[in-house]
Amino acid sequence: MKKILFVCTGNTCRSPMAMGLAQKEFKKRGQAIEFFSRGLAVFAPSGVTENTFTVMQQYNIDLSEHQAHQIQQEDVEVADLVLTMTNQHKAIIIDIYPEWAYKIFTLKEYIEDEDLDIVDPFGGDQTVYEMSAKEIHEKVIQLTKKLK
Repeated sequence: MKKILFVCTGNTCRSPMAMGLAQKEFKKRGQAIEFFSRGLAVFAPSGVTENTFTVMQQYNIDLSEHQAHQIQQEDVEVADLVLTMTNQHKAIIIDIYPEWAYKIFTLKEYIEDEDLDIVDPFGGDQTVYEMSAKEIHEKVIQLTKKLK
């Protein structure tokens, strides 16, 4: 089964949203892909932010069991595709793991969107999180079409 890794900064907002939305949308379409998420700066175990949890409930996605994890070499090795939330995330991962650069893209880059970054909602209000989730959801739907 193909494995796709989503990466953001703290693994408490964007990458868990992308993972949850991808799991839902790909399952709905009968596409068997395993999704997981990691962060580049995870300093202590934690769940998703309260706003992330609330917004994902609006999509009928339960992230209550999610725990933030720091990206490790093994994560990049086992992933068939690594999709980051920003171009900076992509650059950092490629700098650390240059041998896997061929499978590392921003989510937007991979679906051929000109703007490469998904803005970090961390610290924003509920509306900011809703906008972020909407954008990620749209990109995940495009991803389902690309990976048919």
